[in-house]
Amino acid sequence: MTAISLGFTRVAEMLGIVLVQPLFTRSHLGSQTRTETHMAAQIRTWTAQYMPDDSFRGHFEFGLKYERLNFEFFSRVFAQVDPQEIIDWVRDAPTGTYARRTAFFYEWFTGTTLDLPDTAANVGYVDALDAALYLTCARPENSKRWKVRQNLPGTRSYCPLVYLGPKKERGWVYDVRAGVERLNSTYGMDLLRRSAVWLTLKESRASFAIEHEQDQNDRVKRFAAAIGELSGRMEAPLSHEGLASLQNAILGAAVLRLGIRQSPVFVGQSSFHGQVVHYIAPPPTAVEDMLQGLRDFEQRTRGLDTVARTAALSFAFVYLHPLSDGNGRVHRFLLNHLLAADGLVPASIIIPVSATIAGSPAGRAEYDRVLESFSRPLMRRYEGSYHFGSTQVYPDGVPSDFHFTADQDALHAWRYLDLTRHVHYVNALLQATVEHEMAQEASTLRDNDAARQAIKQLVELPDADADRIIASLRTNGWTVSGKLRRDLPALFAPDGRLQHLQDPIVQAVKQAFTAHNGAENSDFF
Repeated sequence: MTAISLGFTRVAEMLGIVLVQPLFTRSHLGSQTRTETHMAAQIRTWTAQYMPDDSFRGHFEFGLKYERLNFEFFSRVFAQVDPQEIIDWVRDAPTGTYARRTAFFYEWFTGTTLDLPDTAANVGYVDALDAALYLTCARPENSKRWKVRQNLPGTRSYCPLVYLGPKKERGWVYDVRAGVERLNSTYGMDLLRRSAVWLTLKESRASFAIEHEQDQNDRVKRFAAAIGELSGRMEAPLSHEGLASLQNAILGAAVLRLGIRQSPVFVGQSSFHGQVVHYIAPPPTAVEDMLQGLRDFEQRTRGLDTVARTAALSFAFVYLHPLSDGNGRVHRFLLNHLLAADGLVPASIIIPVSATIAGSPAGRAEYDRVLESFSRPLMRRYEGSYHFGSTQVYPDGVPSDFHFTADQDALHAWRYLDLTRHVHYVNALLQATVEHEMAQEASTLRDNDAARQAIKQLVELPDADADRIIASLRTNGWTVSGKLRRDLPALFAPDGRLQHLQDPIVQAVKQAFTAHNGAENSDFF
């Protein structure tokens, strides 16, 4: 027996809508009310008493009441539905919450004004998005026409959606500010700032490793300098000037192409069978408009100081792929920049997320899976809509033989990304980075300081020699290597004049690195 669909699923069936991003909530009729929630979907069963009128109005209202929203779905629905359906609904229920919200969404998504008068002045306002469940803008504006608080985080040009869930169910949200404060309490801000110098270089190297360019030492150092200098200090990183500064700082003057792209782009690889396309970015004709939409998203959510805003902005940027080169590195730069700009971490502290991503095969695989949560369904939806053919030279001088024939249809998905999974991912990434990567680096630096001081209590020598001793002993399991004996014979050669200090030095260094084991970790975590 075929299940009877309800809500948004039924509306999609009525209008023949095929989505890139499937509806998260899928409702149907059954013998008892129950909810089954999985990572990618929520299956809700409703008894006959909940059955709405089998019409656009009945099922769309049901969806607004009981289901998670999907803005790609809204965009496609309002492009196809007969506006008379909404006009009749509002005329029947001029003060109805769901009728007014539907009319508001129709005009917002289509830019078309319905042939209806404004809502009566004595009607109360209602949120466009439930602010208790979704990432919304920081300062809503009242839409007097529908008596709706316009609290959408973006604009029609680009409006990513993030479902946060009820506050009592947000145990997955990581308090990065508190995590960094615990590090400060354990190690002190001076130690954190000093470790940030190395972590910045590590972040840069890892970011290039993600792009499979970790051997580019000069570029790694340049990116590290850009992170240290600009992170948290740029007023408008998404402006043309800001992006140009980032490209110059990250890529250098020798890069072939700078600026906003004016040519098609795809992410892929060559194979024996030709080009394999993993992701197609929005067309060059849409880039400027969507980039402005992303700037508006940044402005409208500014002041929320949440990881959700940081994650949504950075991933929305990489899916837009607006630059000729450097999109991935700017995407990961934005993660650190926004955390600092929003006051979640001090500007002098770098959260080396790239190091966590690139630090293990599992870390890289999870990053790829998150990116593919949008790119894979996009490619499945449009697998027959692109080809390689005649070459065209575009205004930015880029020759391309790539042709995609479904730009207008795909804009429904590109403009209205659901980035909920990406926000969950960034929360987990930040927690792992702060509580492991950063804690380990700060602990190592603290122990190195203690070991250096212990050595200097025994013998006078330059810091560089002390650090050489420490590194060698740690690498060789607290034993003196032949190389160390040759490099510092006075201390470690059998006939060295300070050879009697060898064992005390080895024990002092070992003690410095083992003194905090166990108790400290339990205190921090």
